[in-house]
Amino acid sequence: MSKHPWIDQYPDYYPREVSEPKYNSLAELMEDTCKQYADRPAIENMDKIITFSELNTLATHFASFLQNECKLQPGDRFAIQMPNILQFPVAMLGALKAGLILVNTNPLYTPREMQHQFKDSGAVAILILANFAHHLEKIISETSIRKVIVTEVGDLLGGLKKPITNWVVKNVKKMVPAYHLPQAISFSSAIAKGKSVPFKPVAIKKTDTAFLQYTGGTTGLSKGAELTHLNVLYNVSQVVPVLKNTSRGPLEAGDVAVIPLPMYHIYALTASFVFLSGGMKGLLVTNPRDFGGFIKILKKPFHTMIGVNTLYNALLNHPNFGDINLSQLKGCSAGGMALQEIVYKRWMEKTGIPIGEGYGLSETSPVLTFQISGKERMGSIGIPIPNTDIQMMDDDGKELPFGEAGELCARGPQVFKGYWQKDNSSVFHPGGWFKTGDIAVMDNDGYIRIVDRKKDMILVSGFNVYPNEIEGVVAAHPKVLEVAAIGLPDPTCGEAVKIVVVKKDPSLTEQELSDFCKENLTGYKRPKYIEFKAEIPKTNVGKILRRALREEAVAS
Repeated sequence: MSKHPWIDQYPDYYPREVSEPKYNSLAELMEDTCKQYADRPAIENMDKIITFSELNTLATHFASFLQNECKLQPGDRFAIQMPNILQFPVAMLGALKAGLILVNTNPLYTPREMQHQFKDSGAVAILILANFAHHLEKIISETSIRKVIVTEVGDLLGGLKKPITNWVVKNVKKMVPAYHLPQAISFSSAIAKGKSVPFKPVAIKKTDTAFLQYTGGTTGLSKGAELTHLNVLYNVSQVVPVLKNTSRGPLEAGDVAVIPLPMYHIYALTASFVFLSGGMKGLLVTNPRDFGGFIKILKKPFHTMIGVNTLYNALLNHPNFGDINLSQLKGCSAGGMALQEIVYKRWMEKTGIPIGEGYGLSETSPVLTFQISGKERMGSIGIPIPNTDIQMMDDDGKELPFGEAGELCARGPQVFKGYWQKDNSSVFHPGGWFKTGDIAVMDNDGYIRIVDRKKDMILVSGFNVYPNEIEGVVAAHPKVLEVAAIGLPDPTCGEAVKIVVVKKDPSLTEQELSDFCKENLTGYKRPKYIEFKAEIPKTNVGKILRRALREEAVAS
């Protein structure tokens, strides 16, 4: 049998290879795209549309500001911390034009989490939404950040909508806590200053790092996965065949792609380049957790949408699901966490459109495999996309035969350089095989099933949560003697965090510990369950037996 059986069995779906991208950088790709589709809508958010030409112009002004006013040099790390608003793609493209390395930061991070990421990356400048600036104030002195740009939600909405929106967010909704960052400049001022000074184009190589995409890797503290321009450019090209094989015809220029997942997440980040480079309009959803508001957005016709299992499930169970305009929907995709069979079936029943499931990681830009439209197989993550080799291996890097479970290892042009300024000797097997940490089986026809997880990572609504980090935070509580963190199956978010704690002080309460976690961990990392025990099971060398705790919890 062929080593790559899907080549022979599915030639009309995914070619074995796509050509190396002709562009040297993502900035060059977008420059060309913005010229090609100049007058077409590129991004929509809060009913405001900016065209490709406007996107490119605003991004160039922002790049000029970073280059001339902030004196940032190619290779400097630039953090962006905001949800899906118009400023995100403008700032991202502007920073890429200036040759900077983007450090995407979850806007809901606590000061502790922000400080780690900014110190580890060596970020020297940041664009942050005013809603979260009070957190930055607390930790900026512990970082290398010297340039701060603050934006407000309505800054690019134009006309009266800008001041009205910003006033309501600040004074009515009370969503902007007071902060003191005297060195900060407003985003609007940054654009105006950049407009007044010519931008000097920067030479960028394909192998230059474009993003530090923070992830836990295989351990606790998050690490920056170095993704080059070529990594992401290749993944965009590799995913294009997926767009051509949706259940109701190919996606094409002018179509509307709904992006409810945050652009700081690798799935939405790369998807945005895929959609934009094809001349599609990206419809950014700022707060998809407001499902009533989200469904109002979906009353307008759209052609595709990305999401995670929990998002599709929540939409299906919302009483206003019938208001969604499905008249032009061609296809939609899911990633980040396993797609449940019941969610797939109910979505298919209600819409007539299958959800295409893919698999990948921050370290792989992210897509490695994808389902074939019309040949979806529940419980599978599909087959490898073009230019991608997948092999199950044992701990010694020995290749395992079809049907035998082993660690899923991947090799391809979308696989990252390694973790930023870390020892990467244990990350790859010889030959450039990246060790994903997932245990999988490949069937004889190339379809792959994830059967277990080698690492102790917990997957909450598509976000990686690492027990070491949770344990490190909880252990810092003065009344805690020992702690172990595990993930438990959860019908809402795939998995939920549980901590098992041995008290140092008998007065410690569940509420006290829950409040402590709220101060130090962003929402999806916080324990849903807290259990106190007299002791935690360990190996004879003192290592916590998380698997034993999981088995005990599931059995109870």
